[in-house]
Amino acid sequence: MELKDAEMFCSKWLPSWTGGVEAVENLLSFYSEDTFYLDPVMKEGIHGKKRLSQYFSKLLAKNPDWKWNAVELIPTLKGFILKWQATFPKNESELTLFGLDIVEIDNKLISRNEVYFDRSVLLT
Repeated sequence: MELKDAEMFCSKWLPSWTGGVEAVENLLSFYSEDTFYLDPVMKEGIHGKKRLSQYFSKLLAKNPDWKWNAVELIPTLKGFILKWQATFPKNESELTLFGLDIVEIDNKLISRNEVYFDRSVLLT
């Protein structure tokens, strides 16, 4: 994937993570029917858009106001690696977290999304 294509994709995809349950359908529109998603909570991964919908509904309901920003994009043959910064409202302050996604694109949709970050800071 070319850098400009990855930047364009992320400029639409990252904001779709904010907005709570109402944002789930828009977020899912970036994923293929047979997508694979993995994160530190779902270590075995999730196969398929239907199961991903259930997980995203819970995840976005718990985090309606988080915000995601691209720090760096590294194009790969199948998609890109995204280094990101996420801001989570926590009590009366904000928590900032850094991590990365490995994203594979097939027919302009995410076919694989692996998310990596240290989740221990969320548990304190």
